[in-house]
Parts: sequence; structure tokens; C-alpha cells
Amino acid sequence: MSTMLQVERRQSKTKGELRKLRQEGKIPGVIYGKQVKESTPLSVDEKQVLHILRHHPNAVLEIQVPSGGTQPVMLGELQRHPISKHIIHIDFHQINMNEKVKTSVRVELSGDAPGAKEGGILQILQHEIEIQCLPSRIPESVVVDVSHLQIGENVLLDHLKLPEGVEARADSDLVIVTILAPQKELSEAEAVEEEKAIDAAEKRSEEAKMEDISTSL
Repeated sequence: MSTMLQVERRQSKTKGELRKLRQEGKIPGVIYGKQVKESTPLSVDEKQVLHILRHHPNAVLEIQVPSGGTQPVMLGELQRHPISKHIIHIDFHQINMNEKVKTSVRVELSGDAPGAKEGGILQILQHEIEIQCLPSRIPESVVVDVSHLQIGENVLLDHLKLPEGVEARADSDLVIVTILAPQKELSEAEAVEEEKAIDAAEKRSEEAKMEDISTSL
């Protein structure tokens, strides 16, 4: 299912014109693709874009392209301000609904890991997974079941059950989630061992001193 996105043809090109456009709550952008004769400059409401990024970052969008009719597109490259991190430019890729696309989807955990309950540290190593599929089959997220995960165990990409028609574009042994041993317990154990070693060293030192004293006498 696609999402409608309202866009406007953009005439502004200079830095001053683009700055004014952003002050009006709009983001300058461009659309390009096989069905678009030439890259078309446009602008889109910032609130709409932020809503899509927050809830449906991989959604297929329907936009009315000037002189190009309604076209299915996906969000492409986002340029952000280096300090404020606000979006200052956006690319839209026109797509063919009958051709596979490559995109990334977020990882969503399901269940409570026994290892975490026992004090282990659950660590997500991959927050997103790159996939390839038809636009209509792009999932909102990839669910990773951790309800069986013990300390020292991993969930690999090969363990995941992807939706029908969806392929992962990474090595099958890629670690998605792991349960690390409790760092605090390890540190305490190391501290105890170190203390024992220090005590033993001090004892040997005292014995050596006593031996030296008795020898000198």
C-alpha cells in the first residue's frame, strides 16, 4: 500500500531562495528515475517528511510529478545540516513496482532473553538490515526473536525468518544480537584474583625479608 505525498514544483535555486523555502517549513528536493524525463526540482512539507521517516521510512510514496503524472517513489539520500541536523535536501527515487529494490529495514526485538534476566547484557549489533524485494513486499521491520537467547549466544542473520519474497543482502553469519557476560561480575572476579596475587606477593616479600634478617644475624 502506497502513501500519498504532496509536492510542489520548485523554481527557487539560489542559496537565498532555498533558505527562504526552508524557513517556510518546506524541504527542497529532486526526483529522478527511468519514467522521469529529467531530474525535477520540487519542494515538500517538512512535517510530512518527518512523519514518514518516523513511522514509514521505507514506504512507497505516490507523488504527482509535474509533466510526469503520478509516480511511485521511495525516499533516497537525505542531506542534513551539520549542526542542527535538520533535513536541508531530499532525493526521491522513482521506482518500478514490478522490479526489486534494495533498502534497509529496522530490527525489532521480540520476547525476553533469559540471558538478560540472568544479568547478561543484550547488545544489538545491527539496528538495520539491508534487504532486496519488490516494493510491495517491503516489511515495516524485521522481527528478531530473543526469547531463547542465553549468555554468550548470538542471533545470526541466517537464523531470521524473513517474509516471503524478501532476501537479505549480507553474509549469513552476520551477528544481529548477542548476550554478553555481565561486565561487573567479570571485573569483580578479576579484582579478587588480583587481590589474591598481591597478597601472595606481599607474603613472599615478607618471607624473603625475614630470611634476609635471619641470615644477617
